[in-house]
Amino acid sequence: MEQISNTSNVLFVLLGAIMVLAMHAGFAFLEVGTVRKKNQVNALVKILTDFGVSAVAYFFIGYTVAYGVNFFSSAEVLAQKSGYEMVKFFFLLTFAAAIPAIISGGIAERAKFHPQSVATFLLVGFVYPFFEGIAWNDNLGIQPWLEAAFGAKFHDFAGSVVVHAVGGWIALPAVLLLGARRGRYTKDGNVSAHPPSNIPFLALGAWILTVGWFGFNVMSAQTLDKVSGLVALNSLMAMVGGTLAAMVLGKNDPGFIHNGPLAGLVAVCAGSDLMHPIGALATGLIAGVLFVQLFTITQNRWKIDDVLGVWPLHGLCGAWGGIAAGIFGAKALGGIGGISIVSQLIGTAGGIVVAAAGGTIVYGALKSIVGIRLDAEEEFDGADLTIHKITATPDRETHW
Repeated sequence: MEQISNTSNVLFVLLGAIMVLAMHAGFAFLEVGTVRKKNQVNALVKILTDFGVSAVAYFFIGYTVAYGVNFFSSAEVLAQKSGYEMVKFFFLLTFAAAIPAIISGGIAERAKFHPQSVATFLLVGFVYPFFEGIAWNDNLGIQPWLEAAFGAKFHDFAGSVVVHAVGGWIALPAVLLLGARRGRYTKDGNVSAHPPSNIPFLALGAWILTVGWFGFNVMSAQTLDKVSGLVALNSLMAMVGGTLAAMVLGKNDPGFIHNGPLAGLVAVCAGSDLMHPIGALATGLIAGVLFVQLFTITQNRWKIDDVLGVWPLHGLCGAWGGIAAGIFGAKALGGIGGISIVSQLIGTAGGIVVAAAGGTIVYGALKSIVGIRLDAEEEFDGADLTIHKITATPDRETHW
């Protein structure tokens, strides 16, 4: 029976890991569809290579920082319990690799390639797992302190704060340090429109992410005996809420509509195992409003050129998710309870501080040492030709 339990858990977590791995294709196509045609190849290449860099950084450094576990043992030892610890690492790696995938959308179209790879290694090796270990492994004793002081630990079931808010708040200083794309904002204060290059690709990316998210959330139980259909339904309701809010506020804009479900799903991760489905719907609706409003404000009023809106989508909706878990997870609002709004506020604020500080240090250091931005001519030509020497759609076909 123990062997059956082990193999069942391995298969369960492996399926989750594969679903979240597939989400990285969603990140890629969401960015491909949003950026201009001259930067589409770069979007695809960044997501894949960043995943490779993330795997190495997390395997050798990050997983040890977060959980105190390393893999410097024989394969015979690693294969115990049907290799459950191996697929658990794989699953958590796909979460860690979401950090550079999130950042990629914010810094698109003007970031140097290799400095970003270095940033990925440092962020996934040190910054992300530092907070991951605090939230999910009780590192530094902060979670036990919150439980003793406020009656409950900071609760983040599937990473609204640990993954999404951290990724979004790391991206913000990166975007600010890079500066806006050339020509995006004119000297007279006007905004130059850079419309999405391919709405079908953008939509495909959003759909891949949406489907994969049910692995992201449901499989965060990590063992089959803890799986809950409540998580699945709450994820669905939050997705719907985000979509409808983005449709109404975004005035039928397809970019907003396809990012709306992502906003809802980002926000529901933290409390998806605690909320009533109506609470999850409300969480998604508020997240959809938050994304559309703050994306518009950051782009048009604050002149922050966050290409895919990753700070409002992941940073702000992720932070909202941490707080929403404390609100809608309470028994008074139909939730399961066992949660403290104070702990949620402190934990969410802690994630923001770690992320913003880590992003500022990493990107600030890289900017001063090697530079992080393409020069004017390279940016004009596009990252595809400048970095990869090929475009997504060659002007002429070869005949050999």
